[in-house]
Amino acid sequence: MRATWRWFGQHDTVSVDWMLQAGARGVVTALHHIPPGVEWSEAEIAKRQDEVARRSDGTPSGLKWEVVESLPVSEDIKTQTGDWRAHIDAWKASLSTLAATGLRVVCYNFMPVLDWTRTDLSFRLGHGGTAMRFDAADFAAFDMFVLKRPAAMRDTPEPLQQAATRRFDDMTDADRSRLARNLVMGLPGGQPGLTLDELRAHLFRYDKVPDQQLRAHLADFLAEVVPTAEKLGLRLCCHPDDPPWPLLDLPRVISTLADYTELVQAVDSPANGVTLCSGSLGARQDNDLAAMMQTLGPKVHFLHLRNVAREDGLGSFHEAEHLAGDTDMPALIAAVLDEEARRRREGRPDADIPFRPDHGQDILDDLGRSSQPGYPAIGRLKGLAELNGVIAGLEAARNV
Repeated sequence: MRATWRWFGQHDTVSVDWMLQAGARGVVTALHHIPPGVEWSEAEIAKRQDEVARRSDGTPSGLKWEVVESLPVSEDIKTQTGDWRAHIDAWKASLSTLAATGLRVVCYNFMPVLDWTRTDLSFRLGHGGTAMRFDAADFAAFDMFVLKRPAAMRDTPEPLQQAATRRFDDMTDADRSRLARNLVMGLPGGQPGLTLDELRAHLFRYDKVPDQQLRAHLADFLAEVVPTAEKLGLRLCCHPDDPPWPLLDLPRVISTLADYTELVQAVDSPANGVTLCSGSLGARQDNDLAAMMQTLGPKVHFLHLRNVAREDGLGSFHEAEHLAGDTDMPALIAAVLDEEARRRREGRPDADIPFRPDHGQDILDDLGRSSQPGYPAIGRLKGLAELNGVIAGLEAARNV
């Protein structure tokens, strides 16, 4: 397993020096400033590669940009409206340039409108640190009373309606504003967030794209881009929905093992694969991460290792310590090591699967810095150390 670290570029609160000190062997990054649908240029890719390759004093870091996360898929592509065909051409052109500059693994997602969604970006934990959290009642309160989506009441189960109503009544104006900001903010290091009116416009756009149609659009997208990736020697890996269930009546199509099976079967190619995110998928009780790794193993090109603690039967959860949530992380890592051993027996060149310690709790000095939500320095360092400990222990046991 190859330890990597997600980096958002020069404005990231974690420097290249710190990534190196944390034990990263490679870097996961992207050109977050380039909007979806726009081709990535060789000059911009080379600039980011150079940034990764240098410490703050200009000396070589020894690190390389190894995984692209993410090459964004535009809403036009997902809905097959507007300039979607031109955007697919730009996506394929970006793949060609990435391959020419030495990149081999490209992560993307097919989530409509909202990427990962959290109601609280600094939920206070018992030990005094903070974590990101999804509170089902808060989200329903936003849907029904802030966004005022017409179908919100119909889509919200009665027990959750009641909890959301009580929660909203207890909120101050500042609480309501903070909740709205958290839910429509842009991705860390990426494009700016949405206004409520922009979100409503996007939701209206998806009124005509039900679940099965979005699945068909994903299959069409794969039919276009996977042959290009295979020819270039690239491995594409789709990230799951986060959380892995419908929000705001938006379709979600990568939430379960059945969804991933449909994805990899849509275009049978070694280039068509999976980003297995244990945190995103682990928010669903019916997702067995070790079993998913065993089933999808040959198609897993990238791993996000994090843990969540499920809080109730309504869908609430928070980001747990990497070894302390509801996912059996040692069992998952054991399944990864089994897959890597199988690949080595087959002589596959990608036997070492890149992983990164995904998200992290804000602890110690993290609490005094304004880092990208979910991406603190020390919290992820702790997570990486814990994961490396599990990996070392399991490998030692295999060698006895």
